[in-house]
Amino acid sequence: MTKPSLPELLHAAVTAVGGVERPGQVTMAEAVAEAVDDNAHLLVQAGTGTGKSLGYLVPALAHGERVVVATATLALQRQLVERDLPRTVDALHPLLRRRPEFAMLKGRSNYLCLHRLHEGVPQEEEDGLFDQFEAAAPTSKLGQDLLRMRDWADETETGDRDDLTPGVSDRAWAQVSVSSRECLGATKCAYGAECFAEAARERAKLADVVVTNHALLAIDAIEGAPVLPQHEVLIVDEAHELVSRVTGVATGELTPGQVNRAVRRAAKLVNEKAADSLQTAAETFERLMELALPGRLEELPEDLGYALMALRDAARTVISALGSTRDKSVQDEDAVRKQALAAVENIHDVAERITQGSEYDVIWYERHDRFGASLRVAPLSVSGLLREKLFAERSVVLTSATLKLGGDFNGVGASLGLAPEGTEGEDVPQWKGLDVGSPFDYPKQGILYVARHLATPGREGSRGDMMDELADLVEAAGGRTLGLFSSMRAAQAAAEELRGRFDKPILLQGEETLGELIKTFAADPETCLFGTLSLWQGVDVPGASCQLVVMDRIPFPRPDDPLMSARQKAVEEGGGNGFMAVAATHAALLMAQGAGRLVRATGDRGVVAVLDPRLANARYGSYLRASLPDFWYTTDRNQVRRSLATIDAAAKADGK
Repeated sequence: MTKPSLPELLHAAVTAVGGVERPGQVTMAEAVAEAVDDNAHLLVQAGTGTGKSLGYLVPALAHGERVVVATATLALQRQLVERDLPRTVDALHPLLRRRPEFAMLKGRSNYLCLHRLHEGVPQEEEDGLFDQFEAAAPTSKLGQDLLRMRDWADETETGDRDDLTPGVSDRAWAQVSVSSRECLGATKCAYGAECFAEAARERAKLADVVVTNHALLAIDAIEGAPVLPQHEVLIVDEAHELVSRVTGVATGELTPGQVNRAVRRAAKLVNEKAADSLQTAAETFERLMELALPGRLEELPEDLGYALMALRDAARTVISALGSTRDKSVQDEDAVRKQALAAVENIHDVAERITQGSEYDVIWYERHDRFGASLRVAPLSVSGLLREKLFAERSVVLTSATLKLGGDFNGVGASLGLAPEGTEGEDVPQWKGLDVGSPFDYPKQGILYVARHLATPGREGSRGDMMDELADLVEAAGGRTLGLFSSMRAAQAAAEELRGRFDKPILLQGEETLGELIKTFAADPETCLFGTLSLWQGVDVPGASCQLVVMDRIPFPRPDDPLMSARQKAVEEGGGNGFMAVAATHAALLMAQGAGRLVRATGDRGVVAVLDPRLANARYGSYLRASLPDFWYTTDRNQVRRSLATIDAAAKADGK
């Protein structure tokens, strides 16, 4: 029997999921197949509506080697595992004459821990164990959640937090889960044979396709101990998020609360001298943190250096002592010790990393209204790490609707550790960039309007002219507005102002869960939804409910963002343009994602309005505009009002 062709396989899969074949999807599938066959690397931009998940799944399944697919969001993981993969596998089975297996794998703390559930949680003060079910009043929300999880443990097959509906708070989940550092290990744990996390790993070892998240991919790369099974092909979807997710995993943090918890956990398990030295070091650190002012620490202050060395040395002593001391009053000593060890090791590792002061790390203080001060350390760049760990031993395909910034892939490529496309050389990963376009007719479906007449936004102060412009646009659109703001303060101010001017419902992020807000926004065309970062990327509302997307200003990183400003400075010291490489790239990615909220289906019409004249007037404006979908462009405010009114009238005539 002849081997089925890629177009045949793709046609079968698209039919099975009830989709429509797109030219861009076929081009993408062929490029992915070629990259995988040649053991090469590919960056592929596939616009909304291309059907990119089938564009990579079909050639990956046809190839027959094990594939890891890493995504940034839970929604896409779910879509792959619950919808796209089952239907695609069913459709390809008769053609491939084999049935590829697939599995989802997440970090250990995403799975219910049966040891925690049945044996209790190490108690902070006493460091014995307490039964969290006894401790939480059954009438309290926490108590109800815990009882529900105990029942769920008997019926769930996965123990995966995301399969529990409705979900529970982080606090409730913490009572029944462990981190990889706190885990006793399957061989030492009484529940090892039934462990949900171990079962997920075993399923992943047998699967042809393993779906995971960027964070686990980062842990696999950074920690050296493999978490993911061996694989020949890596596909990174939502790849525009990868650098920030890897940075997050590689960031260390110390707070007084976290240090004090570690002290309490270790106190009963070590001799008094070791416990006292850690307690003293913790108190010194806490006093210093009370005086900490937010901002980057280019050099470590002497007093902080001494405090961290004391913390590191005391933590090391406690780690050595934890192995030998036995306290008869401590129940389930292995679990208590493991949790204490995890907490103290983390303190030791972060204190050690900061005192060593690598030139490749950035150190800063942060202050949070609720949680107080924290000391943080993050890598200046993750590009070297990604180049070395990601592209060395397998074919890598990175895809997203937004990878091509300012007209090429080199900006995103550089952040991933890749030399400009076409660069030859030893140890230089070879890659190709491909833009397969979008099925949407952007110039006919959307308008990009820049309010050129407004004053340039300053760092502070109310923007009265911007508020008037926003109100006029929302009125012309008849509601139907997604407002994307550069800060929560700006979103709140705009919501307050417009609630005073209109009787149209204005929803504000934070006043309800994101899922509920989006559902309400989609259900009522007159409703507006205002918010910040997660709305720039997480809203998928096709149809008449979203016909105006407003950005209050170009979303450059804050000038006082320690990590971004350090990265910018490093590029400048290397002779590059720090502003373009860091700030403009960051803004371009966000704006491209934000503008992508407007057109989600072939019948969608509307306006993306940017209330920041710099997009039209500044030198970098053309780079940012080139990163956005190819909408019809105007700075004529009257033209835009007329267009919005026409689109609104057409939607009302259709009863929407």
